Amino acid sequence: MRAGTARSGAVALVLGVTEGHVSLADQIAAGALAGLSPADRARAQRLALGTLRNLGRTDAILRPHLRRPPPAPVRAILRVAVAEIFVEAAPAHGVVSEAVTGTRGLGRLGEGFAGLVNAVLRRAAATPASAWAALPPDPLPGWLRGRLMSAWGKSATMAMEAAHERGAPLDLTPKDGDAASLALRLGGEALPTGSVRLTGPVQVSELPGYASGDWWVQDAAAAIAARVLAPRPGERVLDLCAAPGGKTLQLAAAGAEVTALDLSGPRMERVRENLARCGLRAETVVADALSWDAAMGFDAVLLDAPCSATGTIRRHPDLPFVRDAAGLKHLVALQSALIDRALARLRPGGRLVFATCSLLPEEGERQVSAALARHAGLVADRAALALPGVEPGWITAEGGLRLRPDFWPERGGMDGFYVACLRPAPEPSDH
Repeated sequence: MRAGTARSGAVALVLGVTEGHVSLADQIAAGALAGLSPADRARAQRLALGTLRNLGRTDAILRPHLRRPPPAPVRAILRVAVAEIFVEAAPAHGVVSEAVTGTRGLGRLGEGFAGLVNAVLRRAAATPASAWAALPPDPLPGWLRGRLMSAWGKSATMAMEAAHERGAPLDLTPKDGDAASLALRLGGEALPTGSVRLTGPVQVSELPGYASGDWWVQDAAAAIAARVLAPRPGERVLDLCAAPGGKTLQLAAAGAEVTALDLSGPRMERVRENLARCGLRAETVVADALSWDAAMGFDAVLLDAPCSATGTIRRHPDLPFVRDAAGLKHLVALQSALIDRALARLRPGGRLVFATCSLLPEEGERQVSAALARHAGLVADRAALALPGVEPGWITAEGGLRLRPDFWPERGGMDGFYVACLRPAPEPSDH
C-alpha cells in the first residue's frame, strides 16, 4: 500500500475514526485526502465507509488468525484489506500485496509486521464468501443500543443495525416536484413521498440536471419535514438551523419568502452556493438562533434542530465512534430552548415544524410532549402529516411522525427522523 493511494487514504481515515475519534468529514475537511486525485479520494472514502460499516465482521474474519491484536496502524491495514476483499470483491492477491507494502511503509514497526500481514490476509482471503455473508451486522455501541432497545424493542433495533450495514442509496429532491419525470430521466425510482432514489455508485456532479439546478441531494426522510410544513407562495418562512440547505431549497422552490439562518458561516456558504446553482432565492443569515432578534411574525418556522444525528448512521458509520451519550442532555435542553424561541417568532395562526435526525425519543416524541405540556393551547397538527407515502403506523401517540432506517427495507430504507407540526392557540379576541 503505497503512500498517496486510495487504500492508504482509507487506512488513514479508518485509523482517525477508531483511534482519534475524529469524524470522516472533519478529517477530510482538514486535508486528510488532499494529495489524492478526485477519483482516488472518492475510492478512499468508499473503502473507509465500507470498512467502518463492517468492523465487527472484519474482526471476526481476522480473529482466528491473530494470537493477539496488532498495533492500531497494522490493524487498520488488515481491516481495510478484509473489507476490500469481501465488501468490494476485489482480487485478493492485489489487496494482500498492497497491504504488505503499506505495512512496510510504517517504518520500523511495519517491517516487523509485514510477514504477519501477508500470512493473516492470505488465510483470511480463503474464508468462503458464504461465511462472511452469514456474519451478523455490527451492533451499535452500548450507550445507543440500550436506548433503542428500550424505545423500539430488540427486533426493531436489530433491523436498524442491518439497515446501517446496507448503507444508503442516493436520494434527490426535484425542484419542480415532478419525481416521476426526474426518475425516468435519471433511471431512478420515484418514491411515494416525492423523492427520487438512485442506487449504485454515481458521480453526483455528472448527473443530468445537476449544473442546471433541477434537483438537489436530500434523503427522502429529511425531505418530508418541509412537505409537512407545506409552504404556500408568498408566505414568510423562517428556516432555523438551515445548513446544509436542502429544506431551504424546498421552501424557496414552493414560492415562499424564506429566511435561512444558521450559526456556521462556512455551512451557510454551502446554502448560498446551492441556492445559486438551483436558481432560487432566500435571505441567508449567520447568527445564533437563540439570540437573533432581527425579524418576527413569520407565517411558519421550520426548526431542524441540532441533535445526536443517530438517524444518519447508515450514511455516517463513523458516528458511533465519535459520539457518545455525554452531550445528549445538553442537546435536549438546546432543542427545548429552540422550540420556545421558534414559537415566539410566529404570527398568530402560524405553525412550527420541529424535526430532528435522531432515533432517540428524548429528541423527538418526548421533546414534543414536553412542549405541548409547557405551552398552554399548543397542539400537534396530525392532519399536516397526512402526506403521500406516509404510512399510518408512522404517526406517534403525541401526534408526530417517526421515521426509522428499517422502514422501506424493500426500497433501501431511509434516515431516522422525527417530525411534528405544532400550532399555538389563537390569541384571545378583544371582543
